[in-house]
Amino acid sequence: MFNKEKADVKRVPMMPVRDMVIFPEMMHPFIVGREASVRALEDALAGDKKIFLVTQHDASVDDPKPEEIYTVGTLANIVQSVKLPDGNIKVLVEGTERAKIVQVTSDEGFFRASVRLVPVKAEPGPQIEQASARVTTLFEQYVKLSQSLNYDTMIAAVRVEDPGKLSDAIAANLQIPVEEKQELLEIFEPAERLNRIADILEVEIEKLNVDRSINTRVKRQMERAQKEYYLNEKLKAIQKELGRGEANEIEQLKKKIETSGMPEGPMEKAMQELKRLEMMPPMSAESTVSRNYLDWLLAVPWKKRSKEIRDIKRAEKILSEDHYGLEKIKERILEYLAVRQLVKNPKGSILCFLGPPGVGKTSLAMSIGRATGRKFVRVSLGGVRDEAEIRGHRRTYIGALPGQIIQMMRKAGTTNPVFVLDEVDKMSMDFRGDPSAALMEVLDPELNHSFTDHYLDVEYDLSKVMFICTANVLHTIPQPLQDRMEVLRLPGYTEQEKHQIAQRFLVSRQLEATGLTKDNVQFTDEAVTYIIRHYTREAGVRNLDREIANVCRKVARKVVGEGKSFTAEINPANVNNYLGILKYRDFLAEKKNEIGLTTGLAWTEVGGEVLSIEATLMQGKGRLTLTGKLGDVMQESAQAGMSYVRSRSHLFGLPNDFYRHIDIHIHVPEGAIPKDGPSAGITLCTSIVSALTRIPVRCDIAMTGEITLRGKVLPIGGVKEKLLAAHRLGLRTIILPKDNEKDLADVPPEILAQMSIHFVESMDQVLHFALEKPLPISGHPPVGGVEPKFGADVTQDNELTN
Repeated sequence: MFNKEKADVKRVPMMPVRDMVIFPEMMHPFIVGREASVRALEDALAGDKKIFLVTQHDASVDDPKPEEIYTVGTLANIVQSVKLPDGNIKVLVEGTERAKIVQVTSDEGFFRASVRLVPVKAEPGPQIEQASARVTTLFEQYVKLSQSLNYDTMIAAVRVEDPGKLSDAIAANLQIPVEEKQELLEIFEPAERLNRIADILEVEIEKLNVDRSINTRVKRQMERAQKEYYLNEKLKAIQKELGRGEANEIEQLKKKIETSGMPEGPMEKAMQELKRLEMMPPMSAESTVSRNYLDWLLAVPWKKRSKEIRDIKRAEKILSEDHYGLEKIKERILEYLAVRQLVKNPKGSILCFLGPPGVGKTSLAMSIGRATGRKFVRVSLGGVRDEAEIRGHRRTYIGALPGQIIQMMRKAGTTNPVFVLDEVDKMSMDFRGDPSAALMEVLDPELNHSFTDHYLDVEYDLSKVMFICTANVLHTIPQPLQDRMEVLRLPGYTEQEKHQIAQRFLVSRQLEATGLTKDNVQFTDEAVTYIIRHYTREAGVRNLDREIANVCRKVARKVVGEGKSFTAEINPANVNNYLGILKYRDFLAEKKNEIGLTTGLAWTEVGGEVLSIEATLMQGKGRLTLTGKLGDVMQESAQAGMSYVRSRSHLFGLPNDFYRHIDIHIHVPEGAIPKDGPSAGITLCTSIVSALTRIPVRCDIAMTGEITLRGKVLPIGGVKEKLLAAHRLGLRTIILPKDNEKDLADVPPEILAQMSIHFVESMDQVLHFALEKPLPISGHPPVGGVEPKFGADVTQDNELTN
């Protein structure tokens, strides 16, 4: 609660003041220069030395009107006045109490105001004591943070018990705008004024904390910058004394550019960038970007090239030393070298080695580099989905770099390396671009002489590079990119080739890797063949290498335990002791001719494969069920085979409506593995005919071919891989489409010599070779004939009825 004393009205001279607010109980000096203000001051000095000081709204107005002056001000005593030589008066005043204007006149050449004095005294209480303590604490923090206020002086000034005097003392020393100070002056209640001051102090303290943090950071940065500048200047002075100044560095760059062998376009670009670098401050960020760019331009080879070895006999010897077999690939490489001898500047070659894993695609490319005397570089494109990996980023990005093509050319250091793009079939694309589209320019002999990397932004000649791509499959490579490459297929190794590779390369490599000698372990030819047949099943030789390494490690352990004189001979009788139980058994072991079970040949990404197809009959309503995770094309092949059987039922000794009372279920084992393609058409059809006619299918025969509704057998792909798979599993009798006879040229002669291949054009020929006995072929539909049985043990009493 507050007690307001009776308001008193006085008439006193009034002086408008600019850019300051006078508070009660505060001493304040200022200079009076305006004519009206001087007259008001002189009138006050002639009387009781009291004057009313009030702040004007706009400090730029020299002759303010009454309405341009605030209505609340401070009645003050003039303590001292001194007239200055220039006619102005320096005056010291002390505020006594707040007053509010009632009336203003200006008849005497200055303002005279009637003011109402409203002194307010606060009654002591816990609330006002708490507010005073809070404001005092906040003001101490404010003074500590403020650099322009003296801590001791300010703290002494606010050591008063009266809340009104305390609030006015703090308000007078706050560094806040005049408008906010005027707002505090117009609050007559001390408690309310203290709360308002507390709010202002909290805001100002937060501002000062932020300013202090920023100032500290700026100061540190300035100190660091000054230190770096000082050290750089000192370094420049030292380098100048040693004759290695900045100008010398620019000259060195210029000489490097001139002797780099750049074409005219890149040379001009490099010189422009060098001029820009010369004009930049050494410590600027842009100079670092320009310097890095020049370093890259100078780092990539422009004219340096490897001296090619064009000796065909030497190249043939190296290729034979590194790889066994692969005659077609070696022949293509030797043809390339022969052309290089006849033509001075032939175009670069773009080859694609296509084959399953482990057949030696990447190692063959390395051998080509060794055989031709060129540098070898390799980039793995598996999982790459950003176009910038090929073309690089533009220099506008922070941390930009050239793409992998330019980076590998820098690593090679020559303009004619063997450049391997590994796993080109495993690239993908997303919102950042399609890297396969960027590769089209790289792999096009008509365009790659002017390849443009986004970072270098100049044309670079890739036409002398020998590009070799490797892939497991073709269907994931875009067709335009396939069109730019010469595809050489590596279908896989025969058993004989694997045997030779193991004895020539793998055994010796694993002996070296495990620290053994030929005296410690010897692999017999029979043991290697045994391992190939019973512990591996692959197109390449990686698993074979692992199994040989497994044997060598076990022998190494015995050598360590029993001494270096330990010797082991690996033969079929003791292989199990080193490698454990057999992983694969012979395909034909414990097999017999069965009804509805047919062996087919399939192609996979890792080589050829053999699969079994089963068909069985059940009582039903003519439904055809297909299981084994078959694709749409394979399901349609089964339906085509069923339609063919129904159209020729009378020739197979079946009633015309045989299908109405039975269901046929076709299953391809290993149901977790997806299967698709048309080449299983004749295999599916043979299983259906065998199940319906109850004639077993020969277990020693395998087949592949596409079927039509008319029973024609169409050609398929992957003949070499399929024949190698059949040979690997001991199948020696094969049925192939007639049109695939030309593909046998790719199959090794030693494989063909061991196989009996039947070429067929129609399904009738397939059934003739595949079934255990001839079909009961009839020229007319059977009348009252016996319908097919279903189930494993069907007797004559279980005939199906119409």
